Amino acid sequence: MSLDKAKNIVASIKNGDIKPIYFLMGEEAYYIDAIAKYIGKTILTEEEKGFNQIVLYGRDVKIEDIVSTAKRFPMMAERQVVIVKEAQDLSRTIEDLISYVENPQPSTVLVICYKYKTLDRRKKLYKEISKKGVLFESKKLYDDQVPDWIRRVLVTRGYTITPKAAQMLVEFLGNDLGKVNNELEKLQLIIKPGEQITPDIVEENIGISKDYNNFELHNAISKRDVKKAYSIIQYFSHNPKIHPIVLTVALLFSFFSKVLKYHALSNKSLASKVLGVNPYFVKDYETAAQNYTMKKISGIITSIREIDMKSKGVGAANLPHGDLLKELLIKVFD
Repeated sequence: MSLDKAKNIVASIKNGDIKPIYFLMGEEAYYIDAIAKYIGKTILTEEEKGFNQIVLYGRDVKIEDIVSTAKRFPMMAERQVVIVKEAQDLSRTIEDLISYVENPQPSTVLVICYKYKTLDRRKKLYKEISKKGVLFESKKLYDDQVPDWIRRVLVTRGYTITPKAAQMLVEFLGNDLGKVNNELEKLQLIIKPGEQITPDIVEENIGISKDYNNFELHNAISKRDVKKAYSIIQYFSHNPKIHPIVLTVALLFSFFSKVLKYHALSNKSLASKVLGVNPYFVKDYETAAQNYTMKKISGIITSIREIDMKSKGVGAANLPHGDLLKELLIKVFD
C-alpha cells in the first residue's frame, strides 16, 4: 500500500539514509506532494535552504536544465535539494535523464514529481533509478479502500473515527486523498486529540447529512424499509449536486453485487475480506441477503443498468433523475 511505502521512505530519511534521487510517480498526487514536501522541509536547515534548495517546474525547464542544476555543488552545506514539480510535462524527454541517473551527484538530492504518469518498467531509466535511488509509485485507492486509509491516517495523528463517519466522508469526497485529508485537517482543528470523529461531527462541520446519504439508502433497502428509502431518494432529488444520480446508481450496483457475492459465500465468516468492506457493514449485506434472493438481486442489477442508461439519455427523454430513482426503487421493492 502506498501509505506504508511512503512511511518507509520518511523513516529512512529520518535515519539518515538519504538517496541521491527520489522519483515519485503515479495517479495519486497526495503521496507525491507529501513526500516532496517532507524532503523539502527536513533535509536542509532553514539557513541552508536559501542557497541550496531549488524548485523547478516541468513546464519551464528542459531535462538538460535539471541535470545542470543537479550537478552543482552545494554552498556552505553538505547537500543541495533540487525538487522538480509537475515533471510529467517532460514526459516526452524524461528518458534523457538517464545520463544523470547513471552518475548522480552525491551531494545532490534530486526529487522528481511525476504526477498522473508512470515510467515504462522496460526502459533503462526505470531500472537505473531503482538501483541508484528511490522509485515510488503512488496508486489510486479504490473507494472501498479509503475508509481504512482514513482510519489509519487518523490513528497516526491521535484520533479515531467511526466506520459510518468514514463512509460518509468517502461518499461525499470520493477517493481524492488530497480532498479527504483537507477535510480531516479541518476536523482536527475542531476536536481535541484522542476524541472520536462521529457522524454528528461530520454532519455539523462538513455539511454531510448523517441521515440522508447512500449508506443510509443501502441500509433502508437492505431492511426493505420502503418509507425511509423513498424519503432519502426525495432528499437526493432536491440536492442533485451533492448526490448525483451517477454516484447513487454506481454505489447501488456495487452494493447489490456484493450482496450477490455474500449469497454465494459458503463461509460467511470470510465476508468482510471477500467483499472488501469493514466488518461493521457486513450486517447490512447479511440482512439484504435474507430479504432478497439471488434471482431477485440479478433482476435488480439489470434494472440498475437500465436506469443508468436512462440517466445518460439512452431510451429516456430527459426524465428527472428523482423520477428515475423512484422507478428503480419500485423495481427493487417489487
